[in-house]
Formats: sequence, C-alpha cells, structure tokens
Amino acid sequence: MNQPAVRFGEHPLAQTVSAAAALRRVIGLLLSLEQPHPAVDAMTDRLAEWERELSLAAPADPSPRVGDHLGDGYRVYLDHAFDCGAFNPCFPAYHLDRIEADTAAGRVTFPLPYEGPPGLVHGGFLAVFFDCVIQHHNCATGLSGKTRCLNVTYRRPTPLLTELRFHITRVSTEHGLASTARLLLDDQVVCVGEAATVALAPERLAGARFGARRSTRNPPATGKE
Repeated sequence: MNQPAVRFGEHPLAQTVSAAAALRRVIGLLLSLEQPHPAVDAMTDRLAEWERELSLAAPADPSPRVGDHLGDGYRVYLDHAFDCGAFNPCFPAYHLDRIEADTAAGRVTFPLPYEGPPGLVHGGFLAVFFDCVIQHHNCATGLSGKTRCLNVTYRRPTPLLTELRFHITRVSTEHGLASTARLLLDDQVVCVGEAATVALAPERLAGARFGARRSTRNPPATGKE
C-alpha cells in the first residue's frame, strides 16, 4: 500500500541517510574495541572539526519548523512517521515487507549499539521499535495520532545481530486504534508490543503543518557569524 499524500515532515537528505548508517556501524566497532586505537583519536579530532563546520550551517534555534514556528530560523523537521532508523542512528532500522489495512509484516536486525544484556537487545530499544513500526503502519494506512499507551511483554531474550520477523494486527476501538505487534525468532514469539493510539486523518495532525526545506539561496540565520 502506498504512503498517504499528506506528509509529516521533510524527507531526509541522502547524505543524512548514508551518514546515519555509517555512524551506526562505527558505533558498533567502537563498542567492540578491547584496547585504545589511534584511529579513535583521529576520529575524535575530525569530529570536533566537523562539528564546528556543521554548526555554521545549522539554524540558530533547534526548535522544529512546525505549527507556529515556520520561520527560517528554526530547524527543518524530518518525517518521523516512516523509517526513523534510516536517517537517525538512535532509532532501530527495520523493513516493512507488507502493509495492508489491518495487518503488516516486516523484518528487523538489531546491531551491537542496541545491546543490553550480553548478546541481547535492551528492552527499552524494543519498546522504541514497537512504537515506530506500529505508528508507521497507522500512518501508511491513513490513520495516525499520538500513542496513548504502549505495553511490552518480554517472552524470551531477543538476540542481537539476528534477522527477526514481526507481524502487526490492528483493530478499531471506541477510543481509536489498538495494535499488537509480535516479534519472532523463527517461529517463536520473543516479544510483544501492544499500543493504543488516537485515530486521526493525517491532515488533522499539527505536525502536518511543517515548514519546507530552505532553498540553497536562502541560508539559515545561525547567529554564529
């Protein structure tokens, strides 16, 4: 099923997507080191240099450019309804293979940065994952809204570095939508996320009023000159 015409923010830059994937891989390597490495010192120096350069291109106010904050001085808001992990390494990356009106299915592999117990996914990241995929399903089918509550049941340890499958089922309720997402290793359910969310048409969300990305002819007011 195609995503609705109404968007919830700007699409990320291709550079941002590439950098997010690279950062996630580098974080995993850093966490695997057993001794100091000169490449880490060099990387830290370069990161400080890049931070200074990027700060000159960033807007003065980090508030998102949505709602009443649509001026050029605010930060562009990226669409968080779909695939947050593709552009933000703090979010899990996943792939939805099938999206239908009341069901969806996909795959996810959690890399090393999401480790909690040895070799296992931290439970907090599993909660983030469930919230992401359930809201992705809702937004892709034209119903969206804030999460009212999210309950996570941990049935079995969830392994890192292993492709897992997930299935989502959804029903309408008196107060909105009720979704159940099951995360599976082979045929065993390892974790279940149950979410109750508001049911709104996308155009009714305040986040639908977002400011477009600036033209390159209109540089941001950074206040750092």
